[in-house]
Amino acid sequence: MNKPKLIGYWVTTGLFAAAFLASGAAEIAAAPGVVLAMRTLGYPLYFLTILGVWKVLGAAALLAPRLPRLKEWAYAGIFFDLTGAAISHACSGDPAGKIAMPLVFLVLAGASWALRPPARSWNPKSALPESAPSFGSPEKLALHA
Repeated sequence: MNKPKLIGYWVTTGLFAAAFLASGAAEIAAAPGVVLAMRTLGYPLYFLTILGVWKVLGAAALLAPRLPRLKEWAYAGIFFDLTGAAISHACSGDPAGKIAMPLVFLVLAGASWALRPPARSWNPKSALPESAPSFGSPEKLALHA
């Protein structure tokens, strides 16, 4: 992997993980600002604990060495969290800035995902045991269905 790509990965991942750790900690601590936001969006306050714990665990998964499959799940959860936040703000009539902010973080998370080194990527083919059947092309797969 070339050095600029690796630096880009760590910058985007570090910034994103720091933001998710901070927001997760604020949600777990039920900081007044996040409580007000959750009430404004109409969600029950116990969502703060659920979202906060998952955000902290997701950020930790992104920063941890190895665990490529877990990282893929973390990126998926991040996608669902951030798109859900943008949609929630849009549906509740919040201003454009509150709708755009989760989408900006989604772009940062997407850059982190796209720039990740091979050792931090999950390749489903490499996860299969040597003896696992391979059907090859989609056409061959259709024949076996």
